[in-house]
Amino acid sequence: MPELPEVEVVRRGVAAHVVGRSLKDVQILGHRVARRHVPGPIDLADRLRGRSVTSARRRGKYLWLELDGAVEALVIHLGMSGQLLIEAPDSPREKHAHAVFDLSDGRQLRFVDQRTFGGLQLVALVPDPFGPGSVPDIIGHIAPDPLEAAFDQQAVNRAMRRRQTQLKRALLDQSLVSGIGNIYADEALWRARLHGERPTERLTAAAVRGVLDHAAEVMTEALGHGGTSFDSLYVNVNGAGGYFERSLNAYGRQGEPCRRCGTLMVRESFMNRSSFSCPRCQRRPRVTA
Repeated sequence: MPELPEVEVVRRGVAAHVVGRSLKDVQILGHRVARRHVPGPIDLADRLRGRSVTSARRRGKYLWLELDGAVEALVIHLGMSGQLLIEAPDSPREKHAHAVFDLSDGRQLRFVDQRTFGGLQLVALVPDPFGPGSVPDIIGHIAPDPLEAAFDQQAVNRAMRRRQTQLKRALLDQSLVSGIGNIYADEALWRARLHGERPTERLTAAAVRGVLDHAAEVMTEALGHGGTSFDSLYVNVNGAGGYFERSLNAYGRQGEPCRRCGTLMVRESFMNRSSFSCPRCQRRPRVTA
């Protein structure tokens, strides 16, 4: 699933190619892509047709396009394999193109989703509870991510240490901090030399600050590489994939030597996912009775 850097790469592409243009025509192809829009695909297309896109915004892994009038936004769920592509109108249409937007500059924005877990939804904008501006009402409960100006690291630090939970669970809790997915959580924990099962209530403020700093650092680096791609399903608006996977130190490196100490990396099951760590650099916390 695309994580924060991948979604930000897409957002930047949409901002460059779509913002300031109007949607001359909109085709919603099938019901599944509009399943979150309760009135259905015809209503969604009718309400988008002729509207102008005023900004492309993101919080964590949520992407939305603000529309003229400043009261509604088109929330775009990329899901597991969603892509936004800028195409010439006469270029062959992708097999899994579920929505096509004719832009006022003569090009098309296409939403392509092979696995169909993504979708489109038109929602109201509400005041942002974490700072100035507005956000879609369906994500008002989502906390700012480490790359946002609204991110308050000290407040997150205190909230994490008040929770009686595991550190990796806290990093993935979007009510605390958004945008840190499984891959970048493992990378941040490796850099911080902390095991994901460390109890948050026993961590020092310095330790939590360190892992949050590393999370921001690794996601910023990934953003500079265009994100992380393990297959052809994640691409930016021009169809190119990211290549930060070449720089990963933890995720997916089971059985390979730790790049810091040489110990073989291990894979552990975590919340129906996989966690990768170094058993020497990131010692598992002792179990106390």
